Amino acid sequence: MESRETIKELWARARLNVTDKLEAPPVILCVGNSIVCTLGNFSASTGKAKSKKTFNVCAIVAAALSNTTILRYSAELPDSKRKILYVDTEQSPFHCGRVLGRILRLAGLAQDKHPENLEFLVLRRYTPKVRADIIREAIYNTPNLGLVIIDGIRDLAYDINSPSEATTLITSLMQWTDERQIHIHTVLHLNKGDDNTRGHLGTELNNKAETILQVTKDDFDRDVSTVQAMCIRDMDFDPFAFRINDNVLPELIEAYSFQKSTTSKSFDYHELTQEQHHEALTILFSENESVSYSKLIIALRKSYAEVLGCAFGENKVKSLKTFLENKRIILKDGKIYKFNPDFHY
Repeated sequence: MESRETIKELWARARLNVTDKLEAPPVILCVGNSIVCTLGNFSASTGKAKSKKTFNVCAIVAAALSNTTILRYSAELPDSKRKILYVDTEQSPFHCGRVLGRILRLAGLAQDKHPENLEFLVLRRYTPKVRADIIREAIYNTPNLGLVIIDGIRDLAYDINSPSEATTLITSLMQWTDERQIHIHTVLHLNKGDDNTRGHLGTELNNKAETILQVTKDDFDRDVSTVQAMCIRDMDFDPFAFRINDNVLPELIEAYSFQKSTTSKSFDYHELTQEQHHEALTILFSENESVSYSKLIIALRKSYAEVLGCAFGENKVKSLKTFLENKRIILKDGKIYKFNPDFHY
């Protein structure tokens, strides 16, 4: 626990006055005129398994490494912040070597000489705590560091649904980016059943990140992946698409026609507020502590209609049930469901 004198000093340091001269953070990555990444902040790429998230990140790193435009990512790192740290927590050294090779080819760099401005760490073998400790050590002891990639931030936590672990990890990202004036870009999977980032960690990322990029396999062409801003502080950019070419590199599809599916596959995280969910579920579980699946679907439709003033269709209610279960707002216990009133949204 911090001493009282330390807390008083931190209190004084935290004061913001209207007369303070504040400079906008340096922009290091854009898509068109939209700011995606700035120094002192963090962002994320999300997507379901096999959506080509790592290929998308390779393009970001290659653009930053060469200070050019790759796919639609235009990078410009300051001369004093040209060092890039890439951390992989999931793959073997062999597969990480493939990722490294793709980055160098996209950046137009030689394959037989490691670039001075790129450090690549393979942390698959370590525990979550040791991985986090290694990353912190590298961040605070790498000169001229500007961009950090953590491909697999889920692997820095023991329990992705732990509110305390999620808060601790996201707080670390905010502290590291602020104290070192760097940008950290992370990678996290989406839930299988919907388009929401996984667990409490995903929720905290949504709430605190500068930008969340979503990489999705196209519904009509499975060889194509699309990139859009799931949430962004700056103005939104038009989504773009890429395919993997014969050289196993992501390649921009210039004249791609974006089509929208006529059916909604998931329940949107931003569609309702935490208070609306809490009110509807309090009504639902006011008479019974637990309900079966068949009764849950009927009861969800009724209680949410009472709160919202309109009723969802059957498919929408089933998507809502999946969303609530993935967010651990309702908990499955055998064949019955219970309300978790202390859920973290």
